[in-house]
Amino acid sequence: MDEQQHHEELVKGITEQMKPVLQNSGQAIYIYLDDTHKVCNKKFADLVGYKSAKEWADTEAPLSDVVEEDQQSVITAYMNASEKMLASSVDVKVKHVKTGKVIKTRMIIAPVGHAGHVFTAHFFSKI
Repeated sequence: MDEQQHHEELVKGITEQMKPVLQNSGQAIYIYLDDTHKVCNKKFADLVGYKSAKEWADTEAPLSDVVEEDQQSVITAYMNASEKMLASSVDVKVKHVKTGKVIKTRMIIAPVGHAGHVFTAHFFSKI
């Protein structure tokens, strides 16, 4: 199994593990391994204007949903979660891909372990 297939299997595994949270949370959520290997719930896809969670997951530039001025704070929060195992909360403005509307959110990001790998889980609430 090559690395690409391995990462796809990891995403399938964490999606199954987190299924109750992804389906039942009142928050918009995505779980991230890298730009190619990620999953979100319907609430997150709706928040940023995608037809489905799969459509969002198939994009290669998930940070493009974040307004430019907030991108660095998201990157810093991600680095802290994925490298230092620190959870944090950051106010982030995201944009709807179809309308361009800017939505103010609070993002909680936390490291999540699965099969020996560190993912980050991102929970969004409108503010």
